[in-house]
Amino acid sequence: MDLVTEPDIYTPSIDETGKYIDKIHGLSTNGIRCPCGLRKNAIYDTRTKFKNHINTKSHQQWIDNMNANRSNHLIESIQLNETVKNQRVIIAQLQRQIDQLTNKNEALKQNRRFDPTTDLLIFD
Repeated sequence: MDLVTEPDIYTPSIDETGKYIDKIHGLSTNGIRCPCGLRKNAIYDTRTKFKNHINTKSHQQWIDNMNANRSNHLIESIQLNETVKNQRVIIAQLQRQIDQLTNKNEALKQNRRFDPTTDLLIFD
């Protein structure tokens, strides 16, 4: 079985004033994918291709939008972290219920001989 590798997802850097800026770091051997939405499934496998991409008008508008909504990104991140925390609690509760029902089911099977050929809809 072969291991499937995915391209890295590009994240802009932050300058000393807190603004998002484009800064090309070393590209991984798997390439890089930009979340700006210009070409969602495009994978840039060379620095030149990626540099050409970040100079497009659409990508620059994305960076401008990111800068205009910086506080919204922080709020969204906090809300998403809270959602993940709540979902973990719910999953743990559901797993506990599953474990209890599984144990109950096993106990019932041991107390009564279970015959899968018996019609369970017929009552004695």
